[in-house]
Amino acid sequence: MRRRTEAKLLRGAVYAAAGVTAGVLFLLLYTVLRRGLPRLSRELFSWSGGSRSLLPALVNTLSVTALALAVAVPVGVLAAVYLVEYARRGNRFVRVIRAFTETLAAIPSVVYGLFGMLLFVERLRWGYSLLSGGLTLGVMILPVIMRTAEEALQAVPDAWREGSFGLGAGKLRTVFRIVLPPAMPGILSGVMLSAGRIVGETTALIYTAGTVARVAGLWQSGRTVSVHIFALWNEGLAQDEAYATAAVLLVLTLGLPALSARLSRKRSKKETGGR
Repeated sequence: MRRRTEAKLLRGAVYAAAGVTAGVLFLLLYTVLRRGLPRLSRELFSWSGGSRSLLPALVNTLSVTALALAVAVPVGVLAAVYLVEYARRGNRFVRVIRAFTETLAAIPSVVYGLFGMLLFVERLRWGYSLLSGGLTLGVMILPVIMRTAEEALQAVPDAWREGSFGLGAGKLRTVFRIVLPPAMPGILSGVMLSAGRIVGETTALIYTAGTVARVAGLWQSGRTVSVHIFALWNEGLAQDEAYATAAVLLVLTLGLPALSARLSRKRSKKETGGR
């Protein structure tokens, strides 16, 4: 009787936590979309909309996201390949690297922003630019990509590696032909989640990329969508545009996980069908 009571209490706590989480998410979506979607206008997506136009911020967001992923994805995936495939299991160095990775993943974004400002903006004298912001965000998402790639590689059965070695394949061919293809859905999920974090990042970019409302080059200061919302709200005269931009940002942020899940399913079906 006591165990049944404890089980019912735990089940109720789980359901309550799930309900609170779903309720908060629904309230957030309802509030932002209800106040933002009716305020969408043609002027918001016009090049002649001045500092209130969303298009320059969208272009800058794509540039910063592409730059950060171009830096973090190769380094993170190759580091995960080394930790899983080449480093000896139980190695102290591997444990230290994993501990540092988990610690870096938990550091607030404002700390990364201060790091990027001190290194890229001041030390290297790149100034407030998309390059400084993109490299800072690349450093920020590197632990996430590294950990997700490592978990995806560890999920590949060891029997596949042993079968490849038994057929005479080398280590490098086994990694890139046998291990990486089935691990790609998990790696892709980590990349998409990291892209969503980049799209929604504000603090680190204020310290490194600046807030200038224009389509910026790599060496120029420019604002992303999230920084654009912050700037519009602080102006006090463009709150309608801020709500509309927030709705667009919310749709983008929710669309990335959905795209990741769809690509992962297609990749998994392709791998299964190939076998």
